[in-house]
Amino acid sequence: MSLEGSASDQPGGAVFFERRELDRLLRLYGRMVAAGEWRDYAMAGLREAAVFCVFRRSGEAPLYRIEKRPGLARRQGAWSVIAQGGLIVRRGHELDQVLRVFDRKANGGLFAVVE
Repeated sequence: MSLEGSASDQPGGAVFFERRELDRLLRLYGRMVAAGEWRDYAMAGLREAAVFCVFRRSGEAPLYRIEKRPGLARRQGAWSVIAQGGLIVRRGHELDQVLRVFDRKANGGLFAVVE
């Protein structure tokens, strides 16, 4: 998973997810849909970042944005999870590390559905 020589280095290029990254994001999305927490997603490949947004309802603002910013890879880390209000929930160098914020076992059910 090299961030060197990404499309953002090329004029007019866009950053996007690699196949393994996209597979991991879609597996997480499928798990959260099965739990009834997420219902829709959107992806964007921008000049400086690749963004995966998840929605509770398709007509609303995204609940979370999972961003890959190769320009920050040597600083805070290329990956971040950003909540609806713009708060950075988690940031890191590896995708799996950042996505642990959604793992029920790791955080004691932080994102459990409340009825």
